[in-house]
Amino acid sequence: MKHDWLIPDWPAPANVRACVTTRAGGASQAPFDSFNLGAHVQDDAQAVASNRRQLTDTLQVQPAWLSQVHGVNVVQADPARVDEADASWTAMSGVACTIMTADCLPALFCDRAGTRVAAAHAGWRGLAAGVLEATADSLAVAPGEILVWLGPAIGQPSFEVGGEVREAFVSSHPQTAAAFIPSINAGRFMADIYALARLRLAAHGIDAVYGGGLDTYTDTRFFSYRRSARTGRFASLVWLANA
Repeated sequence: MKHDWLIPDWPAPANVRACVTTRAGGASQAPFDSFNLGAHVQDDAQAVASNRRQLTDTLQVQPAWLSQVHGVNVVQADPARVDEADASWTAMSGVACTIMTADCLPALFCDRAGTRVAAAHAGWRGLAAGVLEATADSLAVAPGEILVWLGPAIGQPSFEVGGEVREAFVSSHPQTAAAFIPSINAGRFMADIYALARLRLAAHGIDAVYGGGLDTYTDTRFFSYRRSARTGRFASLVWLANA
C-alpha cells in the first residue's frame, strides 16, 4: 500500500480490505497531477492507463470501474465491463468495488460476516434519490448487519447549495433539515453531506457508520471539482481478500 493512501478506520471483518487513493505518485500532468484515475476528464489516456495499472499492481486486486451518472443503479461488480451505475457490490474475493470522486461522497459498505462488500458514489442528487439505501439493500442482509465508512468528500464550510437541494432532502426526510445552515448568501445553504448520509442511513436502520470529517475542497491531497473544474478523480475501493 502506498504510504499516503487512506485506510478506513472501521471495525470491518479481517477479510474486508479498503483504501482511498490520493493525488500523488502518478503519471498525469497538470491539472490532473498526478494520480488521476478518471478516464473521462480529458487527461492523457496513456497516463490514466498507467495510473490504473499501478493501482492494480499495488493492491493486487481487480478494480471494477463504473460509468457514474449521479443515479441510484447498483450492479454486481465486474472488472470485465464498465457499467453505467453509481454503486456496485460483490461477494467475490479479489474484485474491488471502485468509486471515483472529486467532492462527491464515496461510501464503502460491508456486512458484519464479511461475505459481501459494496461501494457507492453519492453526490447530492444520488444521495437524495436513495443511492445509499439501494447499495445497502444489495448486501442482502438486515440493516443491523451492515457497516458503512464515509470517505473524503466536500465539507460543509465549502458546500454551498440552493434552496432546491435542501428541499429535495427535507421533503422526504424532514430530519435532514439539521444538515443545512443558512449561507451568507440569501436563499442559499451550507450542506453537510456527511450528516445527510448518516441521517439517511439511520432512517434505513443503519447506525454503524464511520468516517467523515474531511473536506476535499480544502484538503489538497484530493482532487476537488469545486476547487478546479478541470481536474482528476481519486478512487475509493473495497474488496474481500483472497482466502
